[in-house]
This record gives sequence, C-alpha cells and structure tokens, in this order.
Amino acid sequence: MTLRRLLPLAILAALIAAVFALGLDRYLTLDALRDNRSALLDIVKSNAVAAGAAFIATYAAVVALSLPGATIMTLAGGFLFGVPLGASLTVLGATVGAPAFFLIARSAFGDILRRKAGPFLGRMAEGFGENAFNYLLFLRLVPAFPFWAVNLAPALLGMRLVPFIVATGLGIIPGTVVFDAGGEVSLKNVLSPPLLAGLVGLGFLALLPIAVRRWRTKSH
Repeated sequence: MTLRRLLPLAILAALIAAVFALGLDRYLTLDALRDNRSALLDIVKSNAVAAGAAFIATYAAVVALSLPGATIMTLAGGFLFGVPLGASLTVLGATVGAPAFFLIARSAFGDILRRKAGPFLGRMAEGFGENAFNYLLFLRLVPAFPFWAVNLAPALLGMRLVPFIVATGLGIIPGTVVFDAGGEVSLKNVLSPPLLAGLVGLGFLALLPIAVRRWRTKSH
C-alpha cells in the first residue's frame, strides 16, 4: 500500500484520536445538550447563518470520523433550528460526511477490511450485488443498522459514489424528520413502536423493486 493511499487513513486516525484526547466526545451526549441548551439557542438566535454552517460542519465531521454522536446531533438540529430547517441541515451534514468516510474506506484500507470483515460483509454482499441503490436505501431507512457500518459496507462492496450519496440523502430524510420532531432532548418519544414500524415499512418498500425483479426472473 502506497504512502499516498495511507495518508487519508492516517489523517482520519489522527483526528479521531484528537477528539477523544481533547475530550470533545463528551459534548456529543444528551446531558451536554440539556446543560448547554440555553447557550446554544442564544447563539442560533444571534447569528443563525453562522450557527447553521457550524452545525453542518460538525455533523459532517461526526459522520466522517464515525463518532458516536449522530443521533444526538440530529436531536440537536431539531430543537435548535426547528423541524424543517433542522432536518435540512442534518441531511446536508450527513450527505457531506458520509461520502468522506466512504472514499477513505474505499481507497485507503478497503482491501484490508474486505479480508477481515468476514460474515458481516458477506451478509450484505448479495443485496448490494443485486441492486445497490435500493438495498442502501433500505439500510438507511431502517434505524437498526449503525450509520458508520452502512457507510462502510457499500465502499467495500464497490458501490459507486453518486448512487451512494443520493441513497444516503433520500434514506435519512424520514428518520431525521422523526427525530427532529421529538421536541425535547429525549429519545423516548421519537423511538416509539409506531414510528419505528413506519420506518421499517418504508425500508421494505425500498426493497420492492428487488423483490419484483426476482419474481420476474423466476417466472421466465
């Protein structure tokens, strides 16, 4: 592996290490949002444009570095900016950050991870092989899969970048709106069984073209 291919991985590892070394991860918690809510709302009120840009950049960094905080950031978007704007900023941040991790994974250490992923990658290989776009859309819609894992698998399985970005943007919209509409900084209301069932239902709709294609193949 050349130095040029290793450089993105080295930068990624250094940034992740810096986040934890500086204790920045402690701000990506529900407690931190509750404790700093008034100050954050004052910042948004005084300079909404700068606050929105900072939110997008922070969300993109959290996703690109695969930090445990995307859900917290989504909730923050809702109560800081309101549902329509907060959801828009969240989707934009995620669709900037996810491709960054996707490209690093594919170029820097994809070969190593393919060899070591084992059953995890094998279970997803068939779905991505048949219809990568719809399968990724399903994985984005159903909130049962870690965001970082859904960024990683398409990169290792050869999905093209543009369909990855489009499926990511479309797939996270319903869940983002649900989380942002939670109002208070709490997961209890947004993770209710009816809402989760709705997201799962949307996910299976995304798989419908694959099912139809299989049925047509078998019927001919």
